[in-house]
Amino acid sequence: MSYSPEPQKELLLQMVRTTMPFGKYKGTLVCDLPVSYLEWFQRKGFPDGKLGMLLQTVYEIKLNGLDDIIRKLKTLQ
Repeated sequence: MSYSPEPQKELLLQMVRTTMPFGKYKGTLVCDLPVSYLEWFQRKGFPDGKLGMLLQTVYEIKLNGLDDIIRKLKTLQ
């Protein structure tokens, strides 16, 4: 079985294309959400589906100080 990076690549690109569909930050790109908001989701539970996966991914990136990944992806847009 071979490994394909395509699903991960698409997920990362969606982080810089998808806007928050509800709440205080409605209309804000998922990658631009403040860490405090992502921490709130971490405590309360991320939504199901693709949005939850995107929020968790952004949270992990920011938590681990890997914000350069987001900046580089934004330049590809």
